Amino acid sequence: MSQPQHMHTFCDKLSENFTQTSQYKSNRETLLSSLRDRSSLRTYYNATVGLSPDTIHGMFLCRGDITKTSCSNCVKTATLEITTNNCTNIRDAIVYYEECMVRYSNVSFFSLVESGPWASRYSVSSFPDSLFNPFQRTLSDKVEQLIILTSSKSSLSSSTPYYVKDRKQVNHFDGSYTLDTMVQCSPDLDPANCSVCLRLAVQGVSSCCSNARIAQFFIPKCFLKYDTSGLPTAQSPSGSFSVHAMKGE
Repeated sequence: MSQPQHMHTFCDKLSENFTQTSQYKSNRETLLSSLRDRSSLRTYYNATVGLSPDTIHGMFLCRGDITKTSCSNCVKTATLEITTNNCTNIRDAIVYYEECMVRYSNVSFFSLVESGPWASRYSVSSFPDSLFNPFQRTLSDKVEQLIILTSSKSSLSSSTPYYVKDRKQVNHFDGSYTLDTMVQCSPDLDPANCSVCLRLAVQGVSSCCSNARIAQFFIPKCFLKYDTSGLPTAQSPSGSFSVHAMKGE
């Protein structure tokens, strides 16, 4: 099994630290263990552990197109990463992988839309100039369709609520390609906030990597991914990617 692809870990060092003997540390261990246990059963889970002032809230969200085994592997890897990569005694942290995200905090973040922190991964190879503007219109129209469709798939009875993917064959005078697009929201959002979150992700892609042939953009409650294939070979190696991350608001 391939290993999850780490994008970025955010540790909020402005938040109050805790000691290794504190109740918060014990509650964090209980929470992360609960996330690991649930990750083999579903793509999303949240939990709250402990009493004030040591209450901790946490969640994971796996991409809807990966297997349960891959989801579980990603969450297990992320819960280890989030407690060892400079977040050892931090009360608020979030880690993004290509396949999942895991987060915990002493402040409840459930049902909230946040614009950051965000992480993106995109191909170095870009669209040919002759296809760039048509591609932007095609991608914008397709993502808007998926946002509307995603917000109607909020039922928690679904194994992957708030998740939609699409494949489209695009034909232009200057070239043709296949566009695969995927959007997903965290199920704790209501439909309106899911749409808001995804539009923030669209803005993020426009800012970071609008000419990339492949891009993935994660913010705390949703993500957007697209992939194009069938275009002529780019000058940059097809396997070359850049990863950017920012704290945001």
